Order: sequence, then C-alpha cells, then structure tokens
Amino acid sequence: MSAVPSTATGADHVAARLKSAGATHAFGIPGGEVLALVDALERAGIRVRLARHENAAGFIAEGLWHATGALPVLLTTIGPGVSNAITAVAHAQQDRVPLIVLTGCLDTALAETFTHQVFDHQAVLRPLVKASFRAAPGTQALVIEKAVAIALSGRPGPVHVDLPVAVMEAEAGPVPARASPERPGPVAGGLDHAVEILARARRPLVIAGLDVVNEGSAADLDRLLARWKAPLLTTYKAKGVLPETDQRVIGGVGLSPRADAAIGPLLAGADAILLAGYDPIEMRQGWRQPWPASTPVVDLVASDVQHGMHASTVLAEGHVGTALRRLAERLPALQGWPDDAPARVRARLADIFTPTADWGPGVAFKILRDAAPAATIATADSGAHRILLSQTWTCDGPRRLLQSTGLCTMGCALPLAIGAALGAGKPVLCVVGDAGLEMVAGELATARDLAVPVVVAVMVDRSLGLIDLKQRQSGLPTAAVEIGGTDFSAVARGFGLVGETVADATALGHAARAAFARPGVTVIACEIGPRAYDGAF
Repeated sequence: MSAVPSTATGADHVAARLKSAGATHAFGIPGGEVLALVDALERAGIRVRLARHENAAGFIAEGLWHATGALPVLLTTIGPGVSNAITAVAHAQQDRVPLIVLTGCLDTALAETFTHQVFDHQAVLRPLVKASFRAAPGTQALVIEKAVAIALSGRPGPVHVDLPVAVMEAEAGPVPARASPERPGPVAGGLDHAVEILARARRPLVIAGLDVVNEGSAADLDRLLARWKAPLLTTYKAKGVLPETDQRVIGGVGLSPRADAAIGPLLAGADAILLAGYDPIEMRQGWRQPWPASTPVVDLVASDVQHGMHASTVLAEGHVGTALRRLAERLPALQGWPDDAPARVRARLADIFTPTADWGPGVAFKILRDAAPAATIATADSGAHRILLSQTWTCDGPRRLLQSTGLCTMGCALPLAIGAALGAGKPVLCVVGDAGLEMVAGELATARDLAVPVVVAVMVDRSLGLIDLKQRQSGLPTAAVEIGGTDFSAVARGFGLVGETVADATALGHAARAAFARPGVTVIACEIGPRAYDGAF
C-alpha cells in the first residue's frame, strides 16, 4: 500500500486502496468536484492522465489493462462528465472489463438546494454496472475494496463509485491497514456427467471464449487439447489464446457469414462440443442454436448468464481453467478426428480470406501484418474492416487484437491503442475506418501528449461501409452513410504527427515499415475506394 499522511483525507483512502489493488493510472477529464481525488491519486503514485473525452478515457484505461494487467480506472467529474462516459461503461459491461468508474458528486444537502449539473449518477449507471456505491464518511476504503472485488469476480465488469466532494476533502484518519486477501478461483464441480458425455466423443470440438483469456488459463486449454486432439474455434476476443499458427486452431468466428459457412461441417459433424469460457455476447444472430439439437454440449463458464443463445447438456459454473485441468486428467486420449475434416476447414478458411486483388482492405491488412513485429498488439474499430481484420489478423498470443465485440463501439480503436501502447512501450497498430477516426480525432492529441508509439491505419472509403452494405443487401436505397473526403495526413500533421496517404500495396509497405520503426504516432490514410468490402466476409 502506498504511504499516506498519518491523518489522511477520504481521497487518500480511495487512492491507497486503488494503489494496493493494482491501479497505476486513472484516465479522464478533471473537474472541480474531483480535484482532491486527483491530488491524492498522484501522491499515491497513480498517474492521472488527460483524455479529450470521457468515453475515450474509459477505452484508454482498458487498453492499458490489456497490456499490463493494471486495474483500469476511469475518473469523471459531475454531470456531463458522467454522461459522456456512458458508452465506455456500457462497453465494459458487455465486453467484460473490470473498469472502476469514479465520479465526483455534490454532497446530499447541497444537491437538494442546487440543481446546476446535478442528476442521479447512480440511477443512470446502475443498469450498466455490476454494482454502484456512494461513499459516506468512514466507508471510503471499504467501498473501493468492494468495488474491486466485484469488478474482478466471475466475468469481470464495471463498478461505479460516487464520491461526494466533502467526503473526499474531509480528514478521515489513517488509512486502515488491510492486506488484500488471496482470491483463488472457485472450483467448477459436478463434472462427472461432463466426463461421461465427453469420454464417448470421437469427433470432439472445442470453442473457447474470453473467460479463458481473462483467467489466464491458456495452458489448461492447451493441456486438454494435447490429450483430446480436438480442433479449436475461438471467439474474436479469444484469438491468440493459443497461437493461431498452431494447426489445432481452426480460426476465429463471430461475425462473418463466409467464415460461418466454412466451419459448418465442424459444427454439424462434431459428436460432442466443449465450450471453454465461451461468451455468446460476441456473436451475430446466426450463432443462435448453431449446432444440431442432438449434439451433447458441455458449457464451462465463469458466470452463468441466461442468454438464450444456445442450450447446454451440462453447465458448470466456476473457474474454467480448473475444470479444463480436471477434464484433461479424466478424459481418454484420442488421436483426432477419424477423417481430416478439421484440416480441410482450416485450409478453406485460409483460402476464403486470401486476397486476390492487387489492392484493397484484405491486401492492406496482409501488408500491415507482415510489417508489424511479432507480438504486436492491434486494435480494431467497429465496422466492415473489423469483421475482415478479425478473420485475417494472425494473433501469436492473447490480447493481441483488441476491439469492442459485445457492444461494437465506433471510436474505440484509437483510445484502446493509446492505452495499450502506454503499457507495452512499443508500437501498437490501430485499424480504423475514416468515419471512426473522425469521431475521436481529438485523441490524436492525447496520443501526442502521452508520447506513445501508435501506427494508425485509416481505411478510407468515404462511407459507413458496413451500413451501406446492409442497406443494399436489404434492398433499400443508401442513405446517411456517405461522408466527405478528409485529408487525414494533413490532420495528423496539424497535431504535430507524421501523416501519409497511400493508394497501393507498395506505398503502404514502405509507409508501414517506416511507421513501426519510428517513435510517436504515424497516421497512414489507406485510400481503398468505395464499397471495397463487398464480398470480403
């Protein structure tokens, strides 16, 4: 725990508990109601860093968490600071991010007689968080302990703490000494029926999801696959849980109809399916009941959520890695599927997404993958480019492709990249559409001020490409999807950054290699032309 004065304020209590819980930074836009907290956080060794919008601040905090494991903290002032952050909080709920949301607020008595910027923060945020607390005198450290424990338990998620000005500024005595207890993961029990089902399988299939990544249970999954010889599908958030060069890894799935069609033979041919921390919140509607109703399914989950997306024969709630270890100990060794169906599907997926044109988004993504060093973290915004990138970007480890899969949030890729680069200390690739970058262009200034190495690849097609595609597929006229042409290289230079525009593979190759070799931020505008994603995924 960080040293604090013998007589500390309520803000000191909050800062000390966050420091002991693993927070290294807090991101947001300060206001008068959180000045005491900003000061206390800084004195505790938690760096408070300015974003240009509270929504982006939440994603920056998440990016840092992915890169370092540091507890993500979002700090906002009263009123509009809170309302600006709502999308980041909703994203944290759906994408399982243990975001600690600290909001300044007026004291109760003052709020009864003063209405400027005042609304009920807790009432607004409660539907979006795992829990919401309001600190009272003497409870400052306690509510933070509760918030952190709840945020990290089961499937992670956001927790909100409203911090009245007077409680933060008042003397609160010494911070109570309290060591953080160990919290071993719960043991998933009741696996006898699961073993009985899976032991009969000759064509087993494993689908892994985000729970395995959040637990750090990749080795447990690897051990099971080594014994059971089952092919592995992953959700997009679980890409890289085992390196995608591993022949057992068929690929990532979630949004692409072409990918779904390719893996259909595996879903139909499996005689048992093991869901390892699979969270269907990532998946498109086509993943409702995606396998035959007669197929036995064992579902290992960190937290049971009544989603209605699929049925399970056995559902075991608890620590997924522990359950995988126990299954590996008890299941018979297999030699793999009796035919080469998994290998054929893997090859088919690779063939589908191998670009055939000389230029376009698929070519651009291949060039960027080749230029990026090993272990590079990439981020993707929401839109057509994300679906294609999620299928083609090869991850050599977990948390190497960051995106908003549950909420599908535009404007997330740049702040995610900023946080990840701050934590990783090496270049991070941000892939974003032109409309998405226009939404958060101010965060280029945040990246500049934090001096982080980010390569921003902007896919310029002058439209909301995915929505345009959906309109045409629905037989509707296109409307409200076209955008004007922005000179992104000039925008970058206006922020004091490096900016380039490319329109072919050779130019992008040169620009990308140079960008990954230089410090700071480079913006590469890739002119891919209109409707470049037609037929791509």
